Amino acid sequence: MNRIFFWMIAIAFLVATYREFTWSPPIEPSAVVEQTVDSTSDPVLAEIIALRNQVAALTSPPKEPTPSPIQAMTDAIFKSAKSSVDLAIGLIGVMAFFLGLLKVAESAGLLLVIAKLIRPLMVRLFPDVPPDHPAMGAMILNMSANALGLGNAATPFGIRAMQELDKLNRAKGTATNSMCLFLAINTSSVTILPTGAIAIRDALGSKDAAGILSTTLFATICSTSVAVAASKVYQQFSSPVSEHEPDPVTPEHAEDVDETLQGASEAYPLWVSIIAIASLVGCIPLALLYGTAISPWLVPCIAIGAIAYGHVRGVAVYEVFVEGAKEGFQVAIKIIPYLVAILSAVAMFRASGALDILVSGISWATEPLGMPAEALPMALLRPLSGSGAYGIMASLMNEYGPDSYVGYIVSTLQGSTETTFYVIAVYFGAIQVRKTRHAMPAALTADFAGIVAAVVACQIYFQVSGLPMQ
Repeated sequence: MNRIFFWMIAIAFLVATYREFTWSPPIEPSAVVEQTVDSTSDPVLAEIIALRNQVAALTSPPKEPTPSPIQAMTDAIFKSAKSSVDLAIGLIGVMAFFLGLLKVAESAGLLLVIAKLIRPLMVRLFPDVPPDHPAMGAMILNMSANALGLGNAATPFGIRAMQELDKLNRAKGTATNSMCLFLAINTSSVTILPTGAIAIRDALGSKDAAGILSTTLFATICSTSVAVAASKVYQQFSSPVSEHEPDPVTPEHAEDVDETLQGASEAYPLWVSIIAIASLVGCIPLALLYGTAISPWLVPCIAIGAIAYGHVRGVAVYEVFVEGAKEGFQVAIKIIPYLVAILSAVAMFRASGALDILVSGISWATEPLGMPAEALPMALLRPLSGSGAYGIMASLMNEYGPDSYVGYIVSTLQGSTETTFYVIAVYFGAIQVRKTRHAMPAALTADFAGIVAAVVACQIYFQVSGLPMQ
């Protein structure tokens, strides 16, 4: 991200400097078009028109001169810095609300419910991992947290899963097939509630902030399916690694299994899992076809569902909600420096004219496929930097509107893709793995599938809803 940040500002400065030295102030047309009449033909009318011209010249506001390229870039920096703080402040309430709800759901054990539902599928996806091994429980909890948009909870579970998977690895320092598959799924995980994207859409005045739930779910199911397929295919061409034979959980492992992982080691019957997954997939076409009618119900239903479930489970819903809301306040405040940095860089890049050059150079290839050239920087930056992509998403939605086609594309990308390079660096770094084998190609393939699926989902949503794709 340091290099991206530097080059965005450097290129913007160079382009603006070139334009400054080749720029000439335009001739501003007069704000008042004076009318004249031959005084000899009608002296009275000539006096009236002359008087009106004088009054108009005195009362009309002076037109501001067109700023030079450097001045325009300077103005854009200050404007973007101010809008970054305003945007973060607008996020506080929404982030506090959603994180409060998620805290109640987490305390009520909703993570374990999801974990039990997907466990039968996980056992088949990871045949090299013993069903009762702590790694299986940690992976399931990581994916369950990602599905609910609980990124802060997902990371500890993910690191724990990698540590447990490393215990099954004889070739220390080299990624196993299970590690590669887990990371590919992690970076493309099915997302039911993209809280961050919904929050920023609401802060920017969206009329349907939760409208991206259906498009995000469609995109993440597609990207996760591709992640599994790509990982299974690529491992056939990747250098093999000797893995430990699956063993039952030993007393040594049992000492490391905490209460949460023990709960995740249980599972519902297979038929229950099949019905749940089929129901989730079946909701996608309904949501895409009737999204405008369904979306107003989503947030109220999520709210009453989380609170009611927590109350039935004996959770002190008010106190727990407040604790979660405090985290939302802290998150919104913490992102201010990141937003200021990236939005200022994006503003410089746009005001200098560099973005126009980039867009004009690639729009011929992307627009026929449904991907606006304006959204392409977001798609390219998302695997590299979460904060950078977040800032570009906010900038684009602030310019084009959160409910525009570009706004839907970038917010769906934010909710359906992951910072692949960051995740791989953190998770492999936690266990000192240097040879990542096919983990990166599988994850990037899933990212590409997520981008394509996001475009397709947004196209279907706009066409069915009769909305202009502009």
